Amino acid sequence: MKPKNQRLVLLALAGVAVVGAVILAMSAMRDQASFFYAPADVARQGLPLDRGVRIGGMVRRGSLHRHPDGVTIDFLVGDETPATIRVTYRGITPDLFREGSGVIAEGRFRPDGAFTASEILAKHDENYMPPELTRRGMHKTDAVH
Repeated sequence: MKPKNQRLVLLALAGVAVVGAVILAMSAMRDQASFFYAPADVARQGLPLDRGVRIGGMVRRGSLHRHPDGVTIDFLVGDETPATIRVTYRGITPDLFREGSGVIAEGRFRPDGAFTASEILAKHDENYMPPELTRRGMHKTDAVH
């Protein structure tokens, strides 16, 4: 085989390998992808029972209930609509998690409409300052500079 043909064959094999790697990566990511739903989306579209999803909204005030075991909680996630999602989570919640705060929960819907969360992420607004910075007397504008 001529050197020119060898280079073409190697280039073609490298291209096939790259395409194969991309296809494998996309396939793995599709299985891990989480779709995001707000309570109004679930009310409008129905329950996505066939896959793991993320839900987001605000923890409704007065809805947080802690079980006697100390690690299981139930609460309602709502948005600007009357729709809510009942969530159950077993584990340690983030420090910023509380009633009236934003939350993102990852998990699965049960056929009864409730959501079993495997992970809870608390959201904060743009005015949030970590406690260690506020103890030092820093202001939000000081932290940015």
